Amino acid sequence: MRADLPLLAKNPVNSSNPDGDYLYGVGDADLQAVIVHNLNQRWTVGFGARLIMPTGGDTIGSGKWQIMPVAGMRYALWEINSSSYFEPVVRYDVSFAGDPTSKNISNLQFAPTFNLGLPDRWFLSFYPSADIRINLGDPITGQTGRLFLPFDARIGRQLSDNVTLSFELGVPLIRDYPVYNLKTQVRLNVTY
Repeated sequence: MRADLPLLAKNPVNSSNPDGDYLYGVGDADLQAVIVHNLNQRWTVGFGARLIMPTGGDTIGSGKWQIMPVAGMRYALWEINSSSYFEPVVRYDVSFAGDPTSKNISNLQFAPTFNLGLPDRWFLSFYPSADIRINLGDPITGQTGRLFLPFDARIGRQLSDNVTLSFELGVPLIRDYPVYNLKTQVRLNVTY
């Protein structure tokens, strides 16, 4: 189970923000449930869904209710160390209700995550977020094609058994479907 209420700074270019000024506020909240099953020491599979609620308003949020089924698997890379793994994840984000004047959402999202465990509880992850996207829905402002392919990496440290601090950076390589120009994210995860 997971719930998020993101605090965002975005500079969307749209009819209500034609100059692309930075806007700050609460984004769309979400609830997620995932079932994970360990097949053996090396293989793990999982599936679930995320419900996204339009709490972010017209400029920071999507204005739409969304459901996002997700599936993935993890392959432990014991040859490197016990903290290293390959974890491909695929999810499908689709809107089903909300503001009828907001664009419909329909896109495939991928995260071919490779996590490399480093000494002293540090780690480096490539493609930790499902930011590779193919837009199957309504075109958005600035869209020239359907693909968004960034370079995405995260570095972090596990501060204790249940607290992790990390920094993520994403930069577009192919931006036919514009998702972001630059993504930075500081994340403090507390699990219990």
